[in-house]
Order: sequence, then C-alpha cells, then structure tokens
Amino acid sequence: MSDNKNFVKEITNIEEDCAKWYTDIVLKSELADYTDVKGFITIRPYGYAIWENIQKYADEKFKKHGVKNISMPVLIPETLLQKEKDHVEGFAPEVAWVTMGGGEELEERLCVRPTSETIFSTMYAKWLNSWRDLPYLYNQWCNVLRWEKETRPFLRSREFLWQEGHTIHETAEEAKKFTLEILDVYTDVIENLLAIPVLRGIKTESEKFAGADATYTVETMTHDGRALQSGTTHYFGQNFTKPFEVKFQNREGKEEYAYQTSWGISTRLIGALIMAHGDNRGLKLPPKVAPIQVVIVPVAMHKEGVKEKAEELCKNLYEKYRVELDVRDQYSPGYKFNDWEMRGVPIRIEIGPRDIEAGKCVVVRRDTLEKIEINLDVLPEKIAELLADVHKNMYNECKKRMETKTSIATNMEEFKNALETNQGFIKTMWCGSAECEEKIHEITGAKSRCMPFEQEHLEDKCVCCGKDASKMVVWARQY
Repeated sequence: MSDNKNFVKEITNIEEDCAKWYTDIVLKSELADYTDVKGFITIRPYGYAIWENIQKYADEKFKKHGVKNISMPVLIPETLLQKEKDHVEGFAPEVAWVTMGGGEELEERLCVRPTSETIFSTMYAKWLNSWRDLPYLYNQWCNVLRWEKETRPFLRSREFLWQEGHTIHETAEEAKKFTLEILDVYTDVIENLLAIPVLRGIKTESEKFAGADATYTVETMTHDGRALQSGTTHYFGQNFTKPFEVKFQNREGKEEYAYQTSWGISTRLIGALIMAHGDNRGLKLPPKVAPIQVVIVPVAMHKEGVKEKAEELCKNLYEKYRVELDVRDQYSPGYKFNDWEMRGVPIRIEIGPRDIEAGKCVVVRRDTLEKIEINLDVLPEKIAELLADVHKNMYNECKKRMETKTSIATNMEEFKNALETNQGFIKTMWCGSAECEEKIHEITGAKSRCMPFEQEHLEDKCVCCGKDASKMVVWARQY
C-alpha cells in the first residue's frame, strides 16, 4: 500500500487541478516530453504506439472508401496561400514563414504548412482533365505547424501529427456525401477504437473552417466537462477549385470546376483518450488502442519456475494479444503494479508460486481494478472476454458522464448556472445570429460546438436574445 501512495502522489489529483493532472500523466507515463522550443513536443515510443494504432485503424477504413495515400511538400509559396481570401485570413495569425535558405534571402516567402488545401488544389489543377478522372480521393499522414499562443501537449501544440484528406468530385452531391461518409469513419474510430462517445453535427457559420461552405464535426467530452473538437470534415464546393483552376470537361463536353472536400484527425485524439478515461492512478487505455493489452508480472520471481512459467504464458498469449512480460529485477511487484496501472494497460496478470501450484493466475482489470482468479488452461479465451468487456465498460462510463453533464438552458441565467454547477454540454435554441453567439462566448466562455444532426425543439425562443429560434445548438467551454 505504501508503494501505491507514494507513486500516486506524483500525479496531481484530477478533481483539484485537471490541467496539471493531465500534464503529469503525459510526462509520467512517458507519452511525450517537452523540447527546447515552446509548443513543440517529442512524442515518446509509448505515445507514438497509440498514434500508430489509431493510424492503422483509420487508414484501413479510409481505403475501404477508395482513398489513396500521397505525400505533399511541407513548404507552400505565399502566392498560393493568397489565392483563397477567406482561407489565408483564417490562418494568417498561425502561419510560420521561411524567409532564408542556404544563407540567402528567398525571393518569395514560404509558409510551413498549417494545412494543405492550396498545394493539393495546385496539383489537382495540373492532373485533372476529364470527368472520367474523378473522383480524386487522396490523403496524407504528415505533420503541420500552427503558431498557437496557448499550448498543451497533444491537445494544442504548435506542431502536430495528423492525416489530411483532400478530395475532388464531379458533383456537389457526391462531394457532400463523401464528407459525411468520412465523418462516419471518424465516429467509428473514436467510439469503436477509443471507446469515447461523440456528439455529431454541423458547425455554425462563425466556427466553420476558413474557406469551407460547411464544416461537420465530432465532439468529445473531457473528464471536467469541457469539449474537444476531435475530428472535422469540410465541404468546400468550388471555393478552392475556381481560384486554383481545378476544372474538367464534364459529360456534356463543357468545362466545369470540380467540387472539393477536406477532412482530418490528429494526435489530439491521444489527448482525448487521456481526458476521457484517465483517473488519479494515471492512464486508462481502451484495449483496442492500447500499445500493451496484457502485462504479465511474475511475483517472487527469484523462486524456481516462476519466471519460466511467466515466459510460457507470454508466449501462449503473444499471437493473440499485444503482451508484455515485466521481468525487471530492480523493482518490487508492488511498484510494477502501480507503474502498469499508471500506463493504463487494460489487463494485468499476476503469477507466483502458489498460483502455479494451483494452475491459476490473478487477473486485474485496469478499468475497475477488479481481481479475478482464472485457470491457466482457459486464460487466452477469458482474456478475450475481459478485453471486450473492458472496452464496453469504458465506453459506457464516458457515455454516462456525457449524459450527466449535458444540460438544457432556455435563458442566460440557466445557461450560466448550468456551466457553474455542472460544466459540460449546454443545449439551447439559437436564432442564428453571430452577435448572440459572440455575446454568449463573452459572458460564459462557452463556444458553440455544433448544431447536432439530431435536432430537438426545446422551445421557440433564442437563449440569448429571446427572438424566434428554430435551431438547437450545443455549447461548451473547450480545450
């Protein structure tokens, strides 16, 4: 017990300071570390392994929709960025510029990509000829740079890893349909891989992506009731294809501009994992995304046959699960238990001399900390059942929190009271006015998250101005 207390003291209590708790977990569980440049992190192997599992799962889903991977340059000429007015205005405050190369001043400034709509559009204009060439369904896994003022590892860093899909289509209907299909993929990734429920909807005019006709979003909720924009898809119409001359000969033999989309998820999802599932013991990882699904900790390893039996167990489980055998002899079993709990490994197997003699082992679930005795001869099958139940339980816990922390407000007093007493999602009716949207943000610090696809008619009046309202909006404070 003393080991546990001393170990947990290194992590700030989640209820006392959620932001500090988050940073402690990122560092202590070795997901990432700070570098000498503010806002830039090193993603350590354990954190990168989580990203690889997200990447693999999502990439397979994209390819089932016909998407192919590609690689575009990291530097973009300023003239390209200037071609789409709304886009450049939206990103101007976050752009980093390269002005020197090889010791000489460049003739034209080059921006380090904050996103790649402009370079994709340039290349599409070179490649596209006929409607028969369409659609182009391309995606790249890369890094981007946005000069954020407020930074936090994974949630909002200046450089981050992501995928950005950029597609062009023959018709507006086809492009719009594709943006929603990819939103379904993001829902799948977040709910079925990460065990986090999502809120789906369309962004308001002021919150949509710079240059888009429409932005769709999947929003998740953190432990303290704040929102995380966890994935977005954008329908551009012809907003980029016209200035970039991305045109084709249509079926009638006439020249027409293509219809465009873009979409992305990033390493912010690692932050979402921490904030949705973690507790005062540290990380709590869903089995499907966990780099290590099962860890085996031998007890009394110095005794004859214990280490060998643990190695045999590891070998038997290795083909079915991502399994780790902890034979570090410089640490006590108690320290190891705490260490693996902090790292969020879903299942821990403890095995010692008495267990071996009885033909059993002790299995501990990270989500509930429940200890279960299991016969060794049925262990592989039981592990599968437990991992499925861990995922289900973690998802349900998050869903219950989201439901508990979702309130309805019909006026600003109710809105402010809900945020102060039960910070989370606030459902309201809204008149559609940007002035009301801004006023709500000024008064409460909450922003519109989306207009959910599943609309509810809460009442007839806007929560802010009292005028007629037909749209329900969900608001929240955000990370």
